Amino acid sequence: MKILVVNAGSSSLKYQLIDMADESVVLKGVCERITFEGGILTQKTFDGRETVIKQDMPSHKEAMQLVLGAMLDSEKGALKSIDEIGAVGHRVLHSAEDFHESVVIDEEVIRICEKNAVFGPLHMPGNIACIKSCMEVMPGVPMVAVFDTTFHSTMPAKAYMYAIPYEVYDKFKIRKYGFHGTSHKFVSQETGKLLNNPNAKMIICHLGNGSSISAVKDGKCQDTSMGFTPLEGLAMGTRSGDIDPAAVEYMGACLNLNASEMVNYLNKKCGILGVSGLSSDLRDLTAAAKEGNERAKLALEILAYRVKKYVGSYIAALGGVDAIVFTGGIGEHSPLIRGLVMENMEYCGAKFDVEKNKEYSSGIGFLNADDSKVKIIVLPTNEELSIARETKALTSK
Repeated sequence: MKILVVNAGSSSLKYQLIDMADESVVLKGVCERITFEGGILTQKTFDGRETVIKQDMPSHKEAMQLVLGAMLDSEKGALKSIDEIGAVGHRVLHSAEDFHESVVIDEEVIRICEKNAVFGPLHMPGNIACIKSCMEVMPGVPMVAVFDTTFHSTMPAKAYMYAIPYEVYDKFKIRKYGFHGTSHKFVSQETGKLLNNPNAKMIICHLGNGSSISAVKDGKCQDTSMGFTPLEGLAMGTRSGDIDPAAVEYMGACLNLNASEMVNYLNKKCGILGVSGLSSDLRDLTAAAKEGNERAKLALEILAYRVKKYVGSYIAALGGVDAIVFTGGIGEHSPLIRGLVMENMEYCGAKFDVEKNKEYSSGIGFLNADDSKVKIIVLPTNEELSIARETKALTSK
């Protein structure tokens, strides 16, 4: 069974074709500048054949038609017929409180997603437009919605509720939802397999330009750092993370920005970019810090310190921890950040091996000392495979 995994934004569409017989990637591609002039599709097969098509895509429908054409191309594609695609798995940003797991898409699911677009105005319209386009150009092929938020739907009320009037939550559904759910689910499940203990207490650190941490017990999320939107939580590439709302009001007055403009400012102008004044790319900041740039060094320290604080609080929330897991672009590739986070964590039974951290290069790695009670693991995430597995499970029934 081959499954097409689609991750659509308002003007882009990433896709992978995965053969579920061995969970291998047959091909992957991206459509860019959808609805704009100068559209381009880039596709690469597992054996290195590359397709580049420069063509305007006025909507997601034209983008999907271009994708299907590229996959079916006799020279550079990998399919002889659309019938080879058993199902399509769509990454959808927000489930609100309506869905607690992935679902097969029908008209009612689309209607509910449209209702919930208010919770993700930047991403949900693109998600929905692509789903409708796929259903139109691939009639009869099962479609599945895999939400970024549902893994966190197992959080207890004490974790997801804000301390606001209950009737405000009840009427407007203002609460913590959490994001990066497909990654947290994949990594926690794979960690459970590694430990031969699916019920282990684990803390998943998904660190990248956007970062989040989850506390997982018995395979279920107990808490997560992102909130009503991805802005809450850790200091990130361009996001401020946790900040006093009163400071936001005062800063808005100082900068002459209204509430909406301030949210945009906190999302796009802050984080390690704002602190360093240099870059949101950790590689740039690491290099600058080595050369003596104090603001770059401070940005790195803030990033790692926030992670350490969340890890500590989640150890308390879980009543201990069996594994601390790093994933995502920074989690997998920055020994500096991993080292700063795990420094002086012996108190909780987590003994970090500095040399193993330096030597790690790729794949699954154990960075804990041999006598550490807590496993410290680097485990590459695979959100596309997670979506494909969910899609297969639902459409095979």
